[in-house]
Amino acid sequence: MLTPVTAKYLFMAAAFLTAVIMGMILIPNILFISYKKKLFDVPDARKVHKTPVPRLGGLSFFPAILITLFLNIAVRYMLGYPIEGVSIDQMWLEFMFLFSGLTILYLVGEADDLVGVGYRYKFLVQILASGFLVMSGIWLHSLGGLFGIYAIPAWVGIPVTIFVVVFITNAINLIDGIDGLASGLCCIALCILAGMLVMKQEYIYASLAFVTLGITMVFWFYNVFGNERKGHKLFMGDTGSLTLGYILSYLVIHLSLEADTGEKTGGARDMIIAFSALLVPMLDVIRVSLHRIRKHRSPFLPDKNHFHHKLIRAGMKVKAVLITILLVDLFFITMNSLLAGHINITYILAIDIALYTSMHLVINHFIRKNGGGPSYVPIEELAKTEPELAAEIENKNKKR
Repeated sequence: MLTPVTAKYLFMAAAFLTAVIMGMILIPNILFISYKKKLFDVPDARKVHKTPVPRLGGLSFFPAILITLFLNIAVRYMLGYPIEGVSIDQMWLEFMFLFSGLTILYLVGEADDLVGVGYRYKFLVQILASGFLVMSGIWLHSLGGLFGIYAIPAWVGIPVTIFVVVFITNAINLIDGIDGLASGLCCIALCILAGMLVMKQEYIYASLAFVTLGITMVFWFYNVFGNERKGHKLFMGDTGSLTLGYILSYLVIHLSLEADTGEKTGGARDMIIAFSALLVPMLDVIRVSLHRIRKHRSPFLPDKNHFHHKLIRAGMKVKAVLITILLVDLFFITMNSLLAGHINITYILAIDIALYTSMHLVINHFIRKNGGGPSYVPIEELAKTEPELAAEIENKNKKR
């Protein structure tokens, strides 16, 4: 008979390995079907890849996570190792709402990858899925001292939580622009969040992070090292990015629930580290949206101004861009982890923004020096991939 602590670590390891095996089974089959049915992501002016590549890799995420996690829990009970350290009723309530939200995001993501879905409809579905988490009792009760704000009432915390979930989900979706970037950032974030949950002895939530990490790592390998000419490469598509973004937002919110509601510097440490794990994609979305608004363009209008696009326009190779952004992500996580508990979250955010802005000013210099080309996508090219958005922009231009 294993000791309870040993059993918990073994079950987490088993969950991770099972997810890896599931990925190794599912992804090759998705590749086979995608190439046989010619279900490809066709290159356009905004995309980096030059040859058609399947974009259905994300189809493997939800079933692998669902089957692996619940199979792991079932085996625990069958062998006499019930879940301890958390409220069982609350855990099941959260998981039921979580997987209900994942189901509708999975379906709308699949529809978008296969036939295309309007951005308004996707936003509505994301808001609905975010509402599911709130219904399970997961919402921010404190901002941890951000801008001097600590405890917040439900009428503030609930909409803020919905906004955060939608924001993180879209941040992962929008930074998915080069091989291995979104999945690589997610792997780093999942490692950080899983480690935090283990330290808090919330092993079942850590298992969710490890399961998601397992399937994402397998996909990352195919996405980065797969050869499209041999039929071994695929993208995650909206199905994958929505799934990962939603799970990550849930884990971040969960870890932020105990943020201090009083004026104590170290009370928001978990919140700071959890959000820092996703800082790079979140700051990128804010910067890109502000840039579009400043240029009097729709914030929903795709362009070539994301972090990875700018580094490519500055003259870097795609693989070098991937490594650079992952290292920048690790830098911010490490720095914020060291600062958390010592200075207020507002000052940490100010330092992050100052460093991020300075970095982009340097990148802009190299873009000008390199003659990196325009950051916008011609309306003719946009119409091929986002006809609804292109039509809306054309109508606005006519009214002007």
